[in-house]
Amino acid sequence: MDCTIRPLTKEDEPFLWEMLYQALYIPEEQPALPREVIHLPELARYVQNWGLEGDCGFLASDTATSQPVGAVWLRLLMGENKGYGYIDDNTPELSIAILPKYRSQGIGTQLLAHLFSSKESPSVSLSVSVGNPAVRLYERFGFAVISKSGGSMTMKRD
Repeated sequence: MDCTIRPLTKEDEPFLWEMLYQALYIPEEQPALPREVIHLPELARYVQNWGLEGDCGFLASDTATSQPVGAVWLRLLMGENKGYGYIDDNTPELSIAILPKYRSQGIGTQLLAHLFSSKESPSVSLSVSVGNPAVRLYERFGFAVISKSGGSMTMKRD
């Protein structure tokens, strides 16, 4: 799919909330989570007050319609605000999501390629559910599993 990629801005925070919800992996046989779940503190920290120092990310839009279809973002979550993929206070966590009807069209690959070609970060981490098909995408970009806990894995890219 032909998409346009641009840096995220503070004005994109409403779309990032939608992307946060879309980033929640739910196996096909399970019912969707209620949308309010993204406002739990352990999830909201990934988006709330977007645009803080160190926040970095990109938004993909359908070139034909200009509709936002996906986003990738990095946020340094530390101290009392640690995220699910926390490794240390110097490693930002990656989040990525694509609207369902635009998945499996290469947009995630384009977003990650754009992020890693523009971001000079020594390492990046993420948390992903075991069984999430996105694991293959992360592995293609050099992420490796560094720990597993229950149904989740923490992956890191150096």
